[in-house]
Amino acid sequence: MAVLIVRGGADNFRFAFLLMLAATLIDSTDGWFARKFEVKKVLPQFDGRRLDDIIDFQTYTSLPLLLLWRAEILPEHLSWIFLIPLLASVYGFSQVNAKTDDGFFLGFPSYWNVIAIYLYLLRVPVWANVLVLVGFAILTFVPFVYLYPSQRAPFSKITNILAVCWMVLFVYVLVAQPSKIIVWLSLLFPAYYLLVSWYVTIQRRKKI
Repeated sequence: MAVLIVRGGADNFRFAFLLMLAATLIDSTDGWFARKFEVKKVLPQFDGRRLDDIIDFQTYTSLPLLLLWRAEILPEHLSWIFLIPLLASVYGFSQVNAKTDDGFFLGFPSYWNVIAIYLYLLRVPVWANVLVLVGFAILTFVPFVYLYPSQRAPFSKITNILAVCWMVLFVYVLVAQPSKIIVWLSLLFPAYYLLVSWYVTIQRRKKI
């Protein structure tokens, strides 16, 4: 991904996004495989969670933000704004309680790869790019819960099904480059994810 991003150009960027989607698919299944093959017993001195966090920070945060910088979605004098989501994600990944005991993320879970795909493909005005980058960075610090599809929590099953459909659609978008209307329609899944996450947060607070 890094090599493709440094090379630049539309084809390289799209290939980098395809690799990000592949990394997301791997991330959603690697825990299951680790438990299936009892990695903790085979390699008791190896901390898979630590490796997972290192790789996730690259594929979900630093590389997507690097791509957006390289693609110049912000003018040079505003490029410092990329530091805001980067540092917010550092905070998010470093939190001991980043994941709740009942199977949710606490605070926006650094899905900067998804945000990067949309900001790159839709080419919205600069002010909208800034609003999205800063807004979601702030949500990292807001203690709302977010769906964690690979955990057995409410809405996990339907979220997993929708996520697979969304990923298949985006592979098509990145390869076939259809009308932007398809890209806008695909925002229904991220909207579902956010709205259901906030709904769950409200319901949890009502029980307190």
